[in-house]
Amino acid sequence: MGSQQAGTRRYNTAGVVVAVLMLTSLSSAQGKPQTFVGTITDNMCPMANHTQMQMGPTDADCVKACVAAHGASYVLYDGKKAYELSDQKTPEKFAAQRVRVVGTLDAKTNTIAVQSISAAK
Repeated sequence: MGSQQAGTRRYNTAGVVVAVLMLTSLSSAQGKPQTFVGTITDNMCPMANHTQMQMGPTDADCVKACVAAHGASYVLYDGKKAYELSDQKTPEKFAAQRVRVVGTLDAKTNTIAVQSISAAK
């Protein structure tokens, strides 16, 4: 029975090593925080053009209305691409404004894990 226990111990140790290596590779795949600059809009009007929807008198009102009434999500549009934002509360006060978002991009889901949002200078 002693050799069977030793074999089990080796297997368990190998499993732990594999799990640690997988977690390490996942955390390094996420990358370092980056700064993204663009306009806070919604995924119904991802290019920040609100002329067709016009859910309010201003673009900011339209963005907020699309999120509140139609289940849209806040996104950051950088002029070429729209990025989903992990934080869906902070962007409300920056609706239709040019901002600087610091966060980590998950390229597979096109989502920025937001660390901070501030007005762009």
